[in-house]
Amino acid sequence: MQKPVRTTLTVAALALAFAGAAHAQTGLEQIKVAGVFKIGTEGTYAPYTYHDASGALVGFDVEIGQAIAKRLGVKAQFVEGKWDGLIAGLDANRYDAVINQVAITEARKAKYDFSTPYIASKAVLIVRTDTSAIKTFADLKGKKSANTLTSNFGKLAQANGAELVGVQGFNESIDLLTSGRVDATVNDSLSFLDFKKHKPDAKVKIVATESNADYSGVIIRKGNPELQAAINQALAGIKADGTYLKISRKYFGEDVSQ
Repeated sequence: MQKPVRTTLTVAALALAFAGAAHAQTGLEQIKVAGVFKIGTEGTYAPYTYHDASGALVGFDVEIGQAIAKRLGVKAQFVEGKWDGLIAGLDANRYDAVINQVAITEARKAKYDFSTPYIASKAVLIVRTDTSAIKTFADLKGKKSANTLTSNFGKLAQANGAELVGVQGFNESIDLLTSGRVDATVNDSLSFLDFKKHKPDAKVKIVATESNADYSGVIIRKGNPELQAAINQALAGIKADGTYLKISRKYFGEDVSQ
C-alpha cells in the first residue's frame, strides 16, 4: 500500500515543482527567454507612433521602445491597436508593455505600474484660425471637441463642458476640425507643433495652453518589479549616452524629457 502512495506523492511534488518553475518565469525573464519585448502602440498618433510613406511603423515612441528593447538585450515587437482598448491589452497579455504617450495618473497607477517619466507635454486648445468665440478652455462649454474618448485630453474637454466627438487619433481630430464638423480639439502640444511643421499652412491655431505638464511613462502589468527596474535602467542609460536626446531632437528639435 505504501508504494503507490509514495509514487503519487512524487508525481504531485514534481507537478508542483514544474508549476513553480513556470510561475517564476514571468516578466523580464520571459522577455529575455523569448528574445522579444512586445509593445502595444497605436500606429496612428504622429509624431509618436505612425506609419511613414513606405508603410513602416515609425515615431518618437517607437524609437524609444526600440532603444529600451536594445538595452534589455532583445528585439522590439510592436502590436498595434486602437487607443480605447490599448491599455486593456495588458490585461489580456497581448504584450509586455504599452508605449503610446500614456499619461501617469493616480487612477492608472492603482491598477498598473509605470516606468519613470520619459516625456513631458502640455494640453492645448486648438481651433480653426477663423474662430474667435473660443479663447479659453472655459469657452468649450456647449461646443463640440474631437477627442479620443478615454484620453486625458478628452476628459479635460469634457470637464470644461464640451460635447465629445470620438476619434481614433490626432490626425482625425484635425480633419474634423478643419472640415467644420467640430469646434475644437484639446490635444498634445508637441503633436500640434509636429503637425504645423509638416503643414504650416493648415488653418488651425492654439488659443490656450494648460499650465501643468503631463508626464508619460512605459506602462506594464503590476507584479513585475524586475521588469520595471530594467526599463527604468534602460531609460536612464539612453539618456546618459545621448540616444534619448538624438531621438528627441529628430522629432521635436529639442529635449522633451522635462
